[in-house]
Amino acid sequence: MLIRVRYVNDTYDMLKAWRLQEYLDDGRVVAFLRSDGWAVVGRDPLRRSMGRGYPGPERRRIENNLHRAA
Repeated sequence: MLIRVRYVNDTYDMLKAWRLQEYLDDGRVVAFLRSDGWAVVGRDPLRRSMGRGYPGPERRRIENNLHRAA
């Protein structure tokens, strides 16, 4: 799934959903489009991982899903 984002330099792009948190944490994204409108960093509530979460391999990313049924 792709998410429309606005970067700090006021340009727009599409990011894969699994990359959004990384870009938010790095301060590269200032807003992203939700189904109900634009979410602005610092104004709207955002989910934060805070370094916690599943410590194992990420199996939802298609790039990491190398095992396919024959």
